[in-house]
Amino acid sequence: MAKIKIDDNLYDRVKKVSQVAGYSSPEEFMIHIIEKELSKVETADNEKEVIERLKGLGYLE
Repeated sequence: MAKIKIDDNLYDRVKKVSQVAGYSSPEEFMIHIIEKELSKVETADNEKEVIERLKGLGYLE
């Protein structure tokens, strides 16, 4: 498993928020947040591809 270094102050904030939110660990919280953000970017990329294909087919201007 890869490791990522973050600032101590940021980790303290993540630790507090993850406890309040009910995550079992700060790592679980960070994984959830990263997966959520990646999904947003991947969805946006897919939407752009679909729009370009529809334009190419003449369905959109």
